[in-house]
Order: sequence, then structure tokens, then C-alpha cells
Amino acid sequence: MAKPTPLQIEAILAEMGEVGRLLHQMGACEGGAGNISAGVRDALEIRHLFPLEEEILLPDPVPGLAGMTFIATGSGCRLRDIERYPTANLGCLVVNHGGQTGRLFTAGDRHFTRLTSEFNSHLAVHNLWMADRSLKFHAVLHAQPLHVTYLSHIERYQEEEYFNHHMFRWEPETIFQFPQGFGVCKYQVPGSPEMEAVTLESMKNHTIAIWCKHGLMTRSDVSMMQAFDRVEYAETAAQYEHFNLSLGEPSSGLSVEEILEICRRFHIDQKVFA
Repeated sequence: MAKPTPLQIEAILAEMGEVGRLLHQMGACEGGAGNISAGVRDALEIRHLFPLEEEILLPDPVPGLAGMTFIATGSGCRLRDIERYPTANLGCLVVNHGGQTGRLFTAGDRHFTRLTSEFNSHLAVHNLWMADRSLKFHAVLHAQPLHVTYLSHIERYQEEEYFNHHMFRWEPETIFQFPQGFGVCKYQVPGSPEMEAVTLESMKNHTIAIWCKHGLMTRSDVSMMQAFDRVEYAETAAQYEHFNLSLGEPSSGLSVEEILEICRRFHIDQKVFA
């Protein structure tokens, strides 16, 4: 059997750039909003693109990630600019032994002073899924799609069961994509330890977490593009829900029994409906 092709930094940057552009086109990352990171287990050659090195203190100790490389957006950088100027908007962090510090590699044209202000949540989710598993790659992204974010400002949608039951009723594809449902995190100050804590708890059992009044976070151990797809599926469901609200809720959408029949036919082990 042929050995898998090692991940190359150029391919990772290209995919991050494409995702940044698509999120911008969706209207999910206005200005410097939104952030992206990718973790790679195996050694990654980065110095030819990111030659400058400094040691930084990590937001939390992550000894299980020692030796791994994490590529992340800089604070205040525009996701739409990654495609044209990747080295200006991204940094590469190699976690040191012990997991308390890391070596941050950047380029001379960098447009930021530190990694994204929400890197604590990113790193915590990477640690949750990479430290004790054999994953070679793991992607995390935060975005603020309009309809998902708007619904999360309405009090009843801040309850996880209500949010899930109303999002899953519009397209059969939603239960295929999110059989574990949407995690819903109560509002916390962005970038705070409290935000990190609720995100980490939610991402233990979900591939996507709604950040009430602040968008969402999603993850993938397949590709950055799969993480983007999950944003797109969530935003489409929220858009249908918004349409229905705007029209006075004339439709009840798919019934629970219809959704469960889809699950039975396609052997979907869902955790949303009893």
C-alpha cells in the first residue's frame, strides 16, 4: 500500500484562503471578524514561508499537543485577505515540550501582533480532539453567518432543544450533516476563559457549536472545506427559519416523524430527537 502524501504548508494555506473567501462571500466574516486554525500532527516545513521565530506563552497548558504545528489567523486580520496574502495574515505555532509555551513562526509582512483573540478556544478544541487521538489533521473555524447569529439573539433559540428542533425541520440534509445536533452556548464575552469553557464542553459531543449573539464555531478532522460546509448547512437552515418567522410562521416544516423516517431509511444514528 502506498504511503499517504505528507501535508504541505502550501496546500493548507491555499485551502484556508479559499475558505476565507467563501466565508466573506457568504457575509459571515465582515472586516476582521471570524478566525481559522488548522492543526497538523506530523512535522511540517514552514520556515521558507515563515522565517521569523519568537517564543510565546500558550493560553492553557497543552502537553498532549507537543511537537504539533498550528496555523492560525492573526488578530484583526481579514479572512478574505488570506488567499492573496497568506503570510501577512497567518502565523504558525509549534507547541514546545510540556505544552506551556510555543514557537510562533511569522513572516516579515505580517499584519498582526498576536494570534486571534479567540485562539484560546481554538487551541482547547484542538487539544480535545488531537491530544489523545491519532488525528493527523484538525480544522477549527469561527464565523458569524447572518441568520444563525440573528436567531441566537432571540431568547427561545438560546435553548438547545428549541434551537435544534426548529433548525432540523427545513431540509432533510440537516440531520445527515449534524446527527449529534447543534451545541448551543450561552453568551460569554468573546475570547474569555468562560467562552473557552462553554465551547469546550459543547464540542465534546458536537461538530458545531452556536455562540449565542456571536456566531458559531465548527470543526473537522477531514478538511478545512468540510468545516466550511458545516457553516453553510447551518446558515441555510437558519435562513429557512428566518423566512418562516418573517412570513408569520405559515409552515411547520418537516415533522419529527418525517425526520425520524429519514434516519431509519439511511441508518442515521441521531441524538436530536428521542
